[in-house]
Amino acid sequence: MSNGSLDKWIFDRHKRATLGWQSRRKIILDIAKGLAYLHEDCSHKIFHLDIKPQNILLDDNLNARISDFGLSKLIDKDQSQVITALRGTPGYLAPEWLTLNITEKVDVYSFGVVVLEILCGRKNLDRSQPEGDMHLLSLVKRKVEEGRLEDIIDEDNGEMQLHEAEVIKMMRVSMWCLQSNFARRPSMSVVVKVLEGLVDVETDLDYSFTTPRRIAAAAHKEDGALGVATQLLPSTLSGPR
Repeated sequence: MSNGSLDKWIFDRHKRATLGWQSRRKIILDIAKGLAYLHEDCSHKIFHLDIKPQNILLDDNLNARISDFGLSKLIDKDQSQVITALRGTPGYLAPEWLTLNITEKVDVYSFGVVVLEILCGRKNLDRSQPEGDMHLLSLVKRKVEEGRLEDIIDEDNGEMQLHEAEVIKMMRVSMWCLQSNFARRPSMSVVVKVLEGLVDVETDLDYSFTTPRRIAAAAHKEDGALGVATQLLPSTLSGPR
């Protein structure tokens, strides 16, 4: 894709490339639509299992496409969950990976992390930050408690600051996706409706979302993906993404 992967745009320390609010909002919607398609509209359910900015590609018009299905899991439509070995990238792994009994809600969780990274313009684990701010989810939890979510909006982009209210609303969408209890997370089709203004964001949220220590420990070892590759045929993925 001509504009490369999303991480080049949101993690560039020198800010050679930057995205305004409308571009970020559309990219988030594109990712949500792509995941909703994989989960609900393919001939089989597809759990991507490695949603992260490096796997989101941008075309000439900054339309986002989900890529790299090497760790994906394909299951029958009538299945709601599957037992599988740990796979994915530390920092984006949902708590239920500890049980290895997973649903499509692990993708919803990863999506929530990516949305926060897009809005804050930083990685979920940033060792260049002060010790108390290194873990983005912990920082978000603290800012919710302080009523200061505006503090973590990407400070290097003035347009993001101008749309503070909309950005904070989008943060709440991401927090809904990050609920520790996967049953409380929305489906991706509901997320799409929220982003299109058709459904309201859940207000009764649990802000104690944290990555379990055993999963978090893996993040200190490597930033690469864990797991085994799965080959998906092009015919399986035909349709809008």
